Amino acid sequence: MTKVLVLGGTGWLSGRIASRWRDAGADVTCLARGERAAPNGTVLVRGDRDDAEAYRPLAEQRWDEVVDISSRARHVREAVAALGDVADHWTYVSSMSVYSDDLTGGMDESGPVYEPAADGDEYDYGREKVAAEQSVRALGDRAFVARPGLIVGPGDPSDRFGYWAAAFDRAGPEPVLTPVTHARSAQVIDVDDLAAFLAAPPRSGVVNAIGDPHPLGEMLARIRTATGHSGKVLEATDAWLEEQGVQYWMGERSLPLWLPADMSGFMTRDNAAYRAAGGTFSPFDDTILRVLDDERDRGVDRERRAGLSRAEERALIDMLR
Repeated sequence: MTKVLVLGGTGWLSGRIASRWRDAGADVTCLARGERAAPNGTVLVRGDRDDAEAYRPLAEQRWDEVVDISSRARHVREAVAALGDVADHWTYVSSMSVYSDDLTGGMDESGPVYEPAADGDEYDYGREKVAAEQSVRALGDRAFVARPGLIVGPGDPSDRFGYWAAAFDRAGPEPVLTPVTHARSAQVIDVDDLAAFLAAPPRSGVVNAIGDPHPLGEMLARIRTATGHSGKVLEATDAWLEEQGVQYWMGERSLPLWLPADMSGFMTRDNAAYRAAGGTFSPFDDTILRVLDDERDRGVDRERRAGLSRAEERALIDMLR
């Protein structure tokens, strides 16, 4: 039986990876602090990765596969040091945020990346991922690095893609505010497609694990259609939104999927290597419907980690009209 160690296994993505491996018949162990449950049928080993000793009991076993998604370079480096000699294969889930060129469209895995983070540096997500990749890739052919972009699906804790399903659904016959969508793209991957890709026979190298790019206007239109929204769609310019304190991409008082003009390449990455490695895509409208159902279950008017509240959106619409 394949022995799999998931460093995590209780989070949104890592839990799905652990479940996929379990469903494939693997013997799955998850290392986590234990604040959340591991998937049924897996073994949870409690340990805090801030303590390098957390890996000690795991280093006494042999692992066919280790999967890590950490965005802390030190955690990854210490895990590789502790477990690299007892792991036949290592999969690291990195990010598109490692690329330092966000303007060039269609860039593949050979694109330039940021300088790796060093201990003591101020935290920078992209640079931490670069440093973590370096630790894993030191394992040579035993290492595989996947670089997903925006991961979407039911339960998404970032609230970014789901914001638009909630925004159109809660508005009903009233207007919805969007950024100008002309010449903008959006590129996502369904969390279950990514989990299935990662819970598979060993691969090596680096792959952009991401879906096809879509025009942003088309993507929002498909979400709108799924919700049955019948109101107007009001576009606001970048300059106007910035003047009103609306943020790009994520966080409070933001419009998710909206990116600055100098990041036009961020959501147009080349995914040919993902396809060649066996990566598949769920029908996009199916993903939208699953996300919409999830948003309705969780409450389209709930407090969110990303987006505008309906009250904030209405106030901006009143200013714009």
